[in-house]
Amino acid sequence: MVFLTLFLTFFKIGAFTFGGGYAMLPFIQQEVLGHNWVAESDLINFIAISESTPGPFAINMATYVGSQVGNDYGWLGSIFGSFCATMGVVLPSFLVILVVAKFYEKYKQSTLVKGCMSGLKPAVVGLIAAAILSVVGEVLFPAGVALSVFQSPNFYVALGIFALTCTLAFWKKVHPIILIVLSAGLGIAWGYLAPTLGTAIPLK
Repeated sequence: MVFLTLFLTFFKIGAFTFGGGYAMLPFIQQEVLGHNWVAESDLINFIAISESTPGPFAINMATYVGSQVGNDYGWLGSIFGSFCATMGVVLPSFLVILVVAKFYEKYKQSTLVKGCMSGLKPAVVGLIAAAILSVVGEVLFPAGVALSVFQSPNFYVALGIFALTCTLAFWKKVHPIILIVLSAGLGIAWGYLAPTLGTAIPLK
């Protein structure tokens, strides 16, 4: 049954991913695309939406995927699909935190626990880096790396928005909400401006 599969899939994602929503992203991509639940382009688009809307990233993603999968069974199925996926991704963390909160203070000086944390931290950084590269590749090179990509105005607009956002966030410490609104505004403006410049390719 698809709803049970949704729950178990996101339970696995929640149980075996360390480092929060970003570290979950490669796992989410693999599972969701492997089940053909959502097209890759739609998944990338919703990553942007999940990051610019309230709530934890992983929960937003689970809710969206569950809604899309359950939508085949009507609006009630969409709601139930969202519930199953969201509960699946949340439940492992809830259970683990209950256990950790009880035992961490007692064992945090343990050599075994310290070694485990030392091994997990670089792995989490690697997972986050892999997720970033995957998203960057899909946004800047949606049709793959080819000479035609560098001839498209969309590539330079996307790269410009990316560079501007990084600069304002890292060096100017501009508030993230301002950056989200600014980026969305620039994307919308380019979407309207591109056809007048003879560019039929939509900005991803």
